[in-house]
Amino acid sequence: MAADLRVLQGGTGSPLLVLLHGLGATGDVWSGWPGLLGRRWPGRWIAPDLPGHGGSAPLTRYTFDGLAAAVAELIPPDAPAVVLGHSLGGVVALALAARRSTEVRGVVGLGIKVVWSDEDLRRARALAERPRAWYSTRAEAAARYLRVAGLDGLLAADDPAVDAGLVRRDDRWRLALDPAAFGVGRPDMPGLLAGCPVPVVLARGVDDPMNTDEQLSALDVPTATLAGVGHNAHVQDPEQTFALVEPFR
Repeated sequence: MAADLRVLQGGTGSPLLVLLHGLGATGDVWSGWPGLLGRRWPGRWIAPDLPGHGGSAPLTRYTFDGLAAAVAELIPPDAPAVVLGHSLGGVVALALAARRSTEVRGVVGLGIKVVWSDEDLRRARALAERPRAWYSTRAEAAARYLRVAGLDGLLAADDPAVDAGLVRRDDRWRLALDPAAFGVGRPDMPGLLAGCPVPVVLARGVDDPMNTDEQLSALDVPTATLAGVGHNAHVQDPEQTFALVEPFR
């Protein structure tokens, strides 16, 4: 499966920092990080496109464990690793740590939606069943990508990081995202945390509408609230977000 994943990477040595994007995005959301990591991270880093996103192959069925299994193949045996995952990527990070507990030394879950209503799940299922939409211009497709990935207002439509989220076919454009990925479902956060044998920090931007401080605190793990940012804190403020992983180095 690792051969079917598009992976951005840099640095050398250990520990390995694994950066996992959220639903609808790609590894390019970490494009503001290489300079920061070159200065402050002592080892190698990777930022894969999750299956069904960007340049990575889709899955026949999307589950958190299935997504984690794909990423697990990117971590060399006995290589110490730290995982920072955003939203969907944060849930995958927890499942990944359970699979690779020997290598993973810590997990930061950023912006995870931990409380889901029946209406939330209904909307997600509807999106999963929606056929792919084609657009006549890149601008239209880029605008849709930015909305789906939650990046509207954070990245410009002509930002090179947007290109990884789009597919061009002749004179038409569509999102690279496999819509079926929306059907991954509700994460069992208590169960995932109970099965995660390494230290975990759950973090959120103070303006994140996807969760609350009280919801994260109820899960009985260390939490952090980042000032001045929303759901995509890693895009808005890489320095503040990176500070979450430094204790695991």
